[in-house]
Formats: sequence, C-alpha cells, structure tokens
Amino acid sequence: MKKIIRALAAVAAGLVLAGPGTLATPAAAQPAPAETSTRLELPRPTGAFAVGRDTLHLVDRERKDPWVPTADRELLLSLYYPALARTGSPAPYMEVTEAKALLTDRGQLGDHVTPEEVAATRTHARTGALPRPAAGRYPLIVLSPGFTMPRASLTGLAEDLASRGYIVAAVDHAYESDGTLFPGGRVLTCKACEQVFPDRSLHRVSDGRARDVPFVLDRLTGPRPAWRHSWLIDSRRIGMAGHSIGGAAASATMAADPRVDAGVNMDGTFFTPIPQGGLDGRPFLMLAGDPALLPPDFPDTSWEDNWPRLDGWKRWLTVTGAGHPAFTDWPVLGDAAGYPHPETPLSGSRSQQITREYVGAFFDLHLRGTPAPRLDGPTAADPEVVFHRG
Repeated sequence: MKKIIRALAAVAAGLVLAGPGTLATPAAAQPAPAETSTRLELPRPTGAFAVGRDTLHLVDRERKDPWVPTADRELLLSLYYPALARTGSPAPYMEVTEAKALLTDRGQLGDHVTPEEVAATRTHARTGALPRPAAGRYPLIVLSPGFTMPRASLTGLAEDLASRGYIVAAVDHAYESDGTLFPGGRVLTCKACEQVFPDRSLHRVSDGRARDVPFVLDRLTGPRPAWRHSWLIDSRRIGMAGHSIGGAAASATMAADPRVDAGVNMDGTFFTPIPQGGLDGRPFLMLAGDPALLPPDFPDTSWEDNWPRLDGWKRWLTVTGAGHPAFTDWPVLGDAAGYPHPETPLSGSRSQQITREYVGAFFDLHLRGTPAPRLDGPTAADPEVVFHRG
C-alpha cells in the first residue's frame, strides 16, 4: 500500500517495489519461511443474517481492455447475499497464487505469514448457500478495491453488509491488482501500473472503473441477468463504495450512471474530479484516514477541491490513527500475524469496526431510510472519528 502513496507523492519509498506484472519477489527480499502456522480470521459479521457468496466472471464483448487492447474487458465479481444458515460450504479468502502476488507488495509482512496462510484466512461467507427468503428485494452495493489490491481486500466489509441485508458485488478489475486468478488459470497482474505510474495518469483507472460498474449493473439487473440470484436485487436502491482509487471510482461512476443512488470514498484521491455541477443531489460520504500519518509533502488537495462540488447530503470524516490501509482487511491480518501494520497505529479490529459501522450506517440511511445518529456528529462511543466537515 505504501507503494501507491509514495509513488503519488514522488517520494522515495521505504519498501522495495516489485516490478509491475511480476509474481516473484527479488531473491534478496525473499521472506523467511514461517516457523509456525498462523491462523488468520476475519471479524464476524455484525448483522442478523448468514452470508452466501458466489463468483461471477463477466466479459464485455463490446469494449476492449484499456490496459491490454487486444483483449475484451473482463471483470471478476464476488457476490455476497443474505443466506440460510448452515447451508453451503466455507468460502475461501483467496487463492494461494493471489496471496503470493499480494505479499510482493506488502513490505515485511511476508516474513511473518506465508501465502498459504493468507489464502486460508477464515471468512464467514459460504459458497453454494441457499438465499434467505425475504418479503422484498435487497439493495445492491458495489465495492471497488484500491489500486493493486484484489477484491478480497474488502471481504470483511462485504460480509458485514450482506449480513445486514444487502447484496454486495465486490469487483476485481482486470490488470489492476498485483495478481488475480481469472478463469482458465490465468493470473492477471498489474499491467495498468506500467502505464499510469510513469506519467501519473491515474485518472485513467477511475475513469475506466466508471465504465466497468455500469456494465456490472447491466449484467446484474438487466433483462437477461448473468447471476443466478439476480432476482434478489432491488435495482431501485443501489450504492457504491470504494477504497483508495476505488473511492474515486465511486464518485466517477455516480457522475456517469444515475442508477447509483449513494457513494462512499474511503481514503481515495479524486483522480477523476466530481463534475462542477455535482452529483444531482445524491448523498456522498468521504471517510479518510488520519491526515497526520500522510507524508509531509503529500500533494493531494483533491478533497478540498471536490468538497464544494458535492451538492447533496455529505460528510467528511477522518479517523485518528487510521492509515491508508485501515479500511481494508490488511491491518486485521497483520495484527493476527503478530505484525501490526506500520502505516496504521489504530488496531485492525478497531479499524474494521469503524469502517463497518460508518459505511453501514450511511447505506442504511440513504438506501433504506433508517436513521443513522452516528452520522449526525461526534460521539463519545467513537472518539477516533472526527467530523472534519459535515
């Protein structure tokens, strides 16, 4: 994660950066084998429902991939949904090949945990689980991960939202992660990194995702849906949240597609600016890490620049002690491995709790009309959460 912050700030990084597209750590940086097995586990979901999970591969035959123009654009989704308890089988966190790719970009954590241990992280969703019968349909929330991060990095948040009665589509955007296993045994690595870091054209990533997500919505809610449980989705209530550049993609998608009713940016630079005319009054939550943890010469003024353009309900919150990765699973796994994330003084469990509470409350308010008092102002229960503007 530090790779992205330092690259954007044009500051020398403290991490050895693996070349984009590679799955191997340089020989001198190979992690020592772990002496004992570490059991990693995500926090239990807080909602009332059990959680099912499906995987869906989508190919847009009418659009070429922006990073590999000879290929059609591909997306890989994890779909989480309220399920009947004790049906299905435990869902894996990720594949070992994906965990190997991920650890090449996570500093010294590889000295404390193996790819096999990361891949075996215990989740709380179950594959093949039967959908929970409901009187109505469930709102849909799309999740977009940070640049170089896989969709699995938002598993804790996705499971919690599904347990609260949402359908969640976590998206892997091809060639934008350290390594994601696509059908056919293909591990697609970060070809986008090779193109956008040298000239700092990261807006191409958020712009591209603003085209990916409408295609996802078409395939999930259109007349011939691609998912077997699409009948669970209430297409009149759709939200989107993203971490890092996925947060920029949330507002970019809202600008491009009026079907997205509410959005959340979790600590992401607005590489694609919000239009001067706003988002047609739709609500937006800006949830940021601790500004004191940023490099002193970090050149990001995009939140100040874009805040006035938000023309609906809006909040700008910061979380004291939360570094850039705090809104993902990564600090949780680091704590469990005995290696607290060096960029995130706030514990992984507390980081995950705050993320779940505030993102969940936002969507409860704006997709369900459920009161969310914690979004009204500071509370003694969450002293880390600062209402920067609201």
